[in-house]
Amino acid sequence: MSLGIVFLSEVFGTGMLTLLGCGVVANVALKGTKGNNGGFLMVTWGWGIAVFCGVYVAAKSGAHLNPAVTLGLLLNGKKEYAPGVAVDFGSTLTYFGGELLGAFLGAVVMWLAHRQHFDVEPEPASKLAVFSTGPAIRSTPWNLITEIIGTFVLVFVILTFGGTPSGLGPLSVALLVVGIGVSLGGPTGYAINPARDLGPRIAHALLPIKGKGSSDWSYSWIPVVGPLVGGALAGIVAAIVPIIAHAAAS
Repeated sequence: MSLGIVFLSEVFGTGMLTLLGCGVVANVALKGTKGNNGGFLMVTWGWGIAVFCGVYVAAKSGAHLNPAVTLGLLLNGKKEYAPGVAVDFGSTLTYFGGELLGAFLGAVVMWLAHRQHFDVEPEPASKLAVFSTGPAIRSTPWNLITEIIGTFVLVFVILTFGGTPSGLGPLSVALLVVGIGVSLGGPTGYAINPARDLGPRIAHALLPIKGKGSSDWSYSWIPVVGPLVGGALAGIVAAIVPIIAHAAAS
């Protein structure tokens, strides 16, 4: 498979992810929408369905949709990211680039769909929350730890049961994301994906959103670094566990 196909697959898959995922947050958070005040459970299920759709759309490339997943596969020692896609420097950058661009574009389309509600929403914080995550209690070390743990669970389960999201199955990954959201998502809004947070945050900064306020760049590194660390740890641990299990059995 060409890297061009991989790139487009990840762009469209991650774009669908943020279009629907950020879209459910918009439906809950913005003034006057039909789903206004639908609650956190609605958001978690909406993100689960967003992942479900994104995995199907990006099936050709293995549907990483997330730099933390790509990094986890890399450090796990996989030979291929997807059938016919060797793990190397060029393919890694291709996945990262496609995921980030797709996340940005999906957020832009989401904004177009909710444009009028962004205009009438009085709270800048609610507008930013549609695009990117933020902590319930702001604490750099603990917010970072939460994101590391949540992403570790995501990537470790994916690596343990399927190798890639498409191998595990779209529904299984969707339910995994819902499970992480309802159990570990409260403290930080569970980015668990650097592209999912950074791409839409860039869109928030660039789009002509009425009364949007700050993009909170002082916090923005946490939902990038935390998931990358969590994904890396998951890749390493998932590679070590079978070795330990084999040694114990023998």
